[in-house]
Amino acid sequence: MSENPVRRRAPGMSPEERRAMIIAAALPLVAEYGTAVTTSKIARAAGIGEATVFRVFADKDELLDACMVEAMRPDHVVTELASISLDQPLADRLAEAADALGAHLERMGAVAGALHSSGHRGGERGGRPQPGSREASMELIGDAVADLFEPDEAALRLPAAQVSKVFLGLLFTRSAVLSTSQLVEVFLHGAIEEKEPA
Repeated sequence: MSENPVRRRAPGMSPEERRAMIIAAALPLVAEYGTAVTTSKIARAAGIGEATVFRVFADKDELLDACMVEAMRPDHVVTELASISLDQPLADRLAEAADALGAHLERMGAVAGALHSSGHRGGERGGRPQPGSREASMELIGDAVADLFEPDEAALRLPAAQVSKVFLGLLFTRSAVLSTSQLVEVFLHGAIEEKEPA
């Protein structure tokens, strides 16, 4: 009988790599099932034995806490924002940024909502992000968005860092009423459409 290739590689992984692999496999399951997800289901998704989960995490609660911390980390979205080409028009850059940030918020909301609604309060043993980490995350995201304004800074009414904060504020409070393109249009040109002189 052939051995599962993922299981063959797992023993050669460092504890940090194994931990990251388990969290990556667990995140979509936690978003779907909340605390009802089983460690055996997570192990199957990761292609490892269930005992391997408990060599990395003390128990399921610690794994769930780690999933919440991972979902809130800004690294992924900051990398995505940094990959947006500055050669394209500002409106296109901002639309890509809005889509990337929307996906980040959706991921955070799905994991946090599933855990909270299924009774997991988390963080009792160090899984909770450290105080100030939300501010630090927002600063990293704000800096990455400000970089998208840099090529057009001469045309901005305010410094790129301030404009970035205004854009993020609008983005984070928007409802389903505005599409991404509408949000960018209103942000860049305001709510009043300027008419051509007759």
